[in-house]
Amino acid sequence: MRKLPVLILAATFVCSSALADDGAASIGAGGIILMKREPRIAMQKEVLTIGVSEVRVDYEFRNDTDEDITTGVAFPVPGYKLDWDRYSIHQQGFDDFRLTVEGKPVHFEVEIRAKLGQRDVTDVVKKYGIDAKTFGHFDDDSHFARDIRKLSPAQRNSLVKAGIVETETYQDEAKWTVEKKYFWSQTFPAHTTLHISHRYSPAVGFGMVPDASFRAARQSASPAERKSKDVDKDSLAEVKSVCPTDQLLNSLDRASGRSADGYGYLQYVDFILTTANTWKQPISDFSLFVERPVGKDGKYLVSFCWPSTVEQVGPNLFRAAATNLVPEHELRVGFFQVGK
Repeated sequence: MRKLPVLILAATFVCSSALADDGAASIGAGGIILMKREPRIAMQKEVLTIGVSEVRVDYEFRNDTDEDITTGVAFPVPGYKLDWDRYSIHQQGFDDFRLTVEGKPVHFEVEIRAKLGQRDVTDVVKKYGIDAKTFGHFDDDSHFARDIRKLSPAQRNSLVKAGIVETETYQDEAKWTVEKKYFWSQTFPAHTTLHISHRYSPAVGFGMVPDASFRAARQSASPAERKSKDVDKDSLAEVKSVCPTDQLLNSLDRASGRSADGYGYLQYVDFILTTANTWKQPISDFSLFVERPVGKDGKYLVSFCWPSTVEQVGPNLFRAAATNLVPEHELRVGFFQVGK
C-alpha cells in the first residue's frame, strides 16, 4: 500500500496540454448527471474502473422517499472540434457508449448541436444536408467530407462567409464544435436501490517524455536538474499531474536512459469525477479500480493522485476507496511504459 498526495486539477472536460510535439491530450469524460436538480436521489455507491481500453462505472442510486421519482438523466460528451490528426471522430464522440439498468440494456436518445463560438449553427448545417456530429462525414485519409464535397460552389461560399467551413478547397475542414449528449428518462422506485452502469472507450492522452523531465519531476531534484535545457515543460507538467513518487521517477529515468532515444512513454486517462455532484451528496461508498495494461507493449507502471492508501489487489489491478465522498477535483491516471 502507499499514500499518494492529492491532485488539484481544474474542473474541465478537455485537458488541453499535450506531451511534446508528437503527443495528444486526453479527452476527459465523466459520469452520468441529472438534467435538472433532484435532491431526493442519493448516489449510494459508485465503482469506477479505469483502463486504457475501457472505462466502466457502476452505480447504486437510492430513493428513500414514499414516491417513485422520474427524471431526466444524461451522459454529456465533452465538446469536440475536428481533430483528425490526433483522434478519430468516433473517439471524440465516445460513440461506443453503452448503458444498462439492472443489468439490462436501455435505450437512450442522442442530442447533437453544432456551435460556432456562442452561436448555434445546427439548423444552418442541417439545411445544407450536412451531418453535424461527423463534420459532414469527414474522411481522415482524403480530408474530404462527403456532405460538404457535394455542395455547389455557391452553397460552399455561403458557409465559408458564415465562418462555418474553411476557405481551402483541397480539404473540407468544418469549423464548428459538436456538443453532444446521451440522455434518457429514468424512474427511481420508492424505497428502492437502482443499479445503473455505463462504459465507453476513453480518448487516451499520450506522448514521449525525455529522461531529463523524469529527473526534474522528483521532489529531491536539484536546481540544475529542474532548470536543465533538456527538460520539456509540457511533458514535465504531465508527469507531475499523476503524482509519481521519487522511487517511480528514478525507475523511469533509468528505463528511458537505456532506451535508444532517451525517452519514456506516458499514457493517461482523465475522468471528470465532479459530475457526481449533480446528485444528492455525498457518495456514501466510492471505489476506484485501475487496470494496468498487459500485452506485448512491455511493462507498465501506474501512478495517480489519491489522498489515502492505494492497494494492489491483483497482479495488474489497484484499488483506492473513500466513504462519504464529495468530489472536489478531477482524476487522472497515468500509465508509464518502461520497456519491452
